[in-house]
Amino acid sequence: MFRKSKRNIADKIIEDNLDYLVRYAYFRLGNRVEAEDIVYDAILRFFEKCPGNIKAESVKLYLFKIVHNLCLDKARAQHGYAVSLDGIDVEDKIPDVLDLEEADRINACLDSLPQREADVIRMNVVDNLSFVEISGILSIPQSTAKSRFKSGMDKLRKLFINNKLS
Repeated sequence: MFRKSKRNIADKIIEDNLDYLVRYAYFRLGNRVEAEDIVYDAILRFFEKCPGNIKAESVKLYLFKIVHNLCLDKARAQHGYAVSLDGIDVEDKIPDVLDLEEADRINACLDSLPQREADVIRMNVVDNLSFVEISGILSIPQSTAKSRFKSGMDKLRKLFINNKLS
């Protein structure tokens, strides 16, 4: 399926993005072991199903899309909805990520938004994904990702202003 040179490029891209993929899954599932399992499954699926002619710049997007879909499947199977950051154990925390208090504060703010807007903001701000990458992962137009981001950020600004003045 993969030629040796393509396989080496894919391996390098996976290695460079492994921490980001685990972090992405972790913030959706709230459990490091499950996040690592999801990423492992995603990499296996990538090599099993990915066409051999995939462009190197598409590998990262393809992996994030697989991880995203696996996280949604896992959350739906366990809870019937996407899991928030609530309930993350301090011992289970990934080093060099937002501290737990900050993550809780951000999550509480994002939970007040519609899920579609919160997902785009998390992907852009927490996961540092571009709108092109977000649109590919969520299978939405780039303009829709940008408008969801803008709408959600406008709502967050209003929330902060109202809470600051209260």
